[in-house]
Amino acid sequence: MGLGASAGGLEALEAFLGGVPQGSGLAFVVVQHLDPNRPGLLPELLQRGTGMVVAQARDRVRVEADHVYVIPPSQDLTIAGGRLRLRDPTEPRGLRLPIDLFFRSLAADQGAGCVGVVLSGMGSDGTQGLQAIQEAGGLAMVQEPSSAAFDAMPRSAIEAGIADVVAPAGALPARLVSFLRARPKAAPAESGGRVGLSTLERIAALLRTRTGHDFSQYKKSTLRRRVERRMALHQVPGAGAYLRLLQDNPQEQRLLFDEFLIGVTSFFRDPATWASIRDRVIPELLARQPAGAQLRAWSVGCSTGEEPYSLAIAFKEALERVRPRAAFSLQVFATDLSEAAVAQARQGLFGAHIQADVSPDLIRRFFVQEDDGRFRVAKEIRDMVILAPQDIIRDPPFTKIDLLLCRNVLIYLEAELQRRLLPLFHHSLVPGGYLVLGNSETIGARTDLFSTVDARQRIYKRKASATRLDPLDFPPAYLAARGTASPGPAGRPPETLTALAEQALLRHLGPPAVLINPAGDVLYFSGRTGPYLEPTAGKADWNVFAMVREGLRQDLSGAVHSALRRRKPVVVTGLRPGGHEPGRTVSLAVHPLDEPEALRGMLLVAFSEVSEPQAGRPGPRPPGPRAERRRLAELEKDLRRAAEELQTNREEMRASHEELRSANEELQSTNEELQSTNEELTTSKEELQSMNEELQTVNAELQAKLDELSRANSDMKNLLNATDIATVFLDRDLRIRRFTAQATRLVKLLPGDVGRPITDLSSELLYADLAADVEEVLQTLVFRARQLATADGRWFTVRVLPYRTLENVIDGVVITMVDVTEAKTLEAALRRSRDRLAALLGKLPASVRIVDGAGRQVPAETVPERISSAEDLDLSSWRFTIGPEPDEGEPS
Repeated sequence: MGLGASAGGLEALEAFLGGVPQGSGLAFVVVQHLDPNRPGLLPELLQRGTGMVVAQARDRVRVEADHVYVIPPSQDLTIAGGRLRLRDPTEPRGLRLPIDLFFRSLAADQGAGCVGVVLSGMGSDGTQGLQAIQEAGGLAMVQEPSSAAFDAMPRSAIEAGIADVVAPAGALPARLVSFLRARPKAAPAESGGRVGLSTLERIAALLRTRTGHDFSQYKKSTLRRRVERRMALHQVPGAGAYLRLLQDNPQEQRLLFDEFLIGVTSFFRDPATWASIRDRVIPELLARQPAGAQLRAWSVGCSTGEEPYSLAIAFKEALERVRPRAAFSLQVFATDLSEAAVAQARQGLFGAHIQADVSPDLIRRFFVQEDDGRFRVAKEIRDMVILAPQDIIRDPPFTKIDLLLCRNVLIYLEAELQRRLLPLFHHSLVPGGYLVLGNSETIGARTDLFSTVDARQRIYKRKASATRLDPLDFPPAYLAARGTASPGPAGRPPETLTALAEQALLRHLGPPAVLINPAGDVLYFSGRTGPYLEPTAGKADWNVFAMVREGLRQDLSGAVHSALRRRKPVVVTGLRPGGHEPGRTVSLAVHPLDEPEALRGMLLVAFSEVSEPQAGRPGPRPPGPRAERRRLAELEKDLRRAAEELQTNREEMRASHEELRSANEELQSTNEELQSTNEELTTSKEELQSMNEELQTVNAELQAKLDELSRANSDMKNLLNATDIATVFLDRDLRIRRFTAQATRLVKLLPGDVGRPITDLSSELLYADLAADVEEVLQTLVFRARQLATADGRWFTVRVLPYRTLENVIDGVVITMVDVTEAKTLEAALRRSRDRLAALLGKLPASVRIVDGAGRQVPAETVPERISSAEDLDLSSWRFTIGPEPDEGEPS
């Protein structure tokens, strides 16, 4: 299990590890952004809150259960074969993404058994790694952003749509354990826990009915893992229960549909392949194209757009290296089954994690950084890419393609479907066009269609001519299973006599017309519009104002704008388009549409021809010569006025154009300066962000150390107070550092006296040699002990000891003063009792014999010497006898 955290991660890690049950059998690897210039304190800080063994990761160490491994500072961490691998970072500080790096290696090493957890932190590190974990079938868990000290990393993963579980850090372990328990183990195909083939077929049929997309030709092992993962997330006990849940829950249908698509991608995925495309494939395509030609490329399964944008950037780089004499362009058609992924790709907006895959130079040239730190693909690159949802199984392919990329798509499809798609790709490519597959994909036995260009990078070239025995398969709705008839087009209503009649009337009697949107883009053609519209040369442009023939453009533009403004039909007559047949004029009518609902806001432009009256036929009576001259004079006057106004407008427009050009040049200069400043600020921001994350981690570690120090100080204070021993700490200059409350009873000490020499303070101890004793202890490092009296008759044992630091450096002395007044009083009483006893024994006659409690005879003059304590004064066991010493056996 991988745990990724950054700023504010210590608290989240402690909460997570504290919630892991004892003896869970799990192993965790913590990847935290750390300061490379400070020793790592994270293992000992995390050890306080968990019963698992926490240690700093070492190179080639095997991961063991119930262990937590922490990344060392200034190191990158990966895993291979169940062993951790350390290496020096290859990216500069501020651009490293160690969480993504470890998560990717974890997905490659553990497959569907891996789990990635993203906790508090700044930036977007971990998002791309979680995508790799999801692609491998693992579990992606994210801390609830509202519970994180810094929510940027969790929010990035959630917005990317890759979070399987979102919860507070302390609640994630319980969800993890529940998922692992509910995940089906190896079992027979139709047992309750494992999804069988019949269940997969029913799920595929349900999704085909609800979404229109068929997954029956996808690899069953991949579908089974995805379904079992969803079952584990829902903690559904069996496949039948999950099928019922799927039938009743449209939201789960959408989530399973997205799960099947496996939309994992990145910029310049497999750099060696992209190097071959840039340095070999594109230059060869340019070399055989006529000057000014446009290359056509198709990216199949583009997901969120990283691949087609990478191709557009590689094309720009190839042009810079080849430096062709003529201008070439590239049009990339990018398609994917997921409409949500295509919509996201159209935005061209990506998180900061792309810096791990795109060089700083390419980011500077082809991306624009937004205020929120994300990167948007430059407009010149976005204009090269056309994105659209498409199902390669159901929808017709693009044709006349020079370069076709279908990477990591075929691996998820059954072999039969792969065999059907390869001829389709051959049909799409022009002779000599290139096909690029993923690292795990090949053309198999279809060497009759493609020749190998680079087997290692899976680059193939379409053969110019091939004898194809199997027909191309263009299914109208979806591929039917082998041996069954293909169903007709799904959802097409039966054609009635009325509908056929309306189609015939429209085809034979209806005027040529086009359906356009308010911007003028043509959405539908009806009838023969060739006399009025023609395609433009060069890049395809389906705008009606660009396609309309000369002589109709100005009137069509005015009519469209008038119809949009008034929301009423506008008819213009008497138009003569260039190259039109003499004697005939054109009328155009623009109708704004309000119904049906699907066409609301669009416009219908219809064209019709009108014949002019021919000479010799009776017509209206011509006007007289005078009226004709008057009318001609008025027209000439109007024409002169219009010419003067036109000339004035031209001069004003020319002056405005010059001013705008000058302003544009100034703005371009300012923009370049601002762009340079923005790049410098971006670099500084990245460095500051990295440093801020490291400071957050160091601050958390220091705060934990301060808490420990505070507790240690409290323990020391309580210990000193509990001993009831007066203690004073002095430095080498006899200045007071610290003292206990008991010391204030002997030395007149106040809290403000810290730092003052102790010799300046009055003391009740009669200790004139204090300074000399301290100096001797500092020189000899041997403690001194004295018994000293006070002015009021109390006695204290004073000990002067050297003060040793943890580094074994002498940095002052410690003076302890123990009250021994009671002992001194008892000693004086004992001395007086011995004196009285000696006087009493001196008065005894010589015939008195003294025997102690042990039966030994004691001379009277030595009795006082044997009494050394108050207990020795008890002589009740002693015997005193008068007379000669009795014989053995006689009573005394």
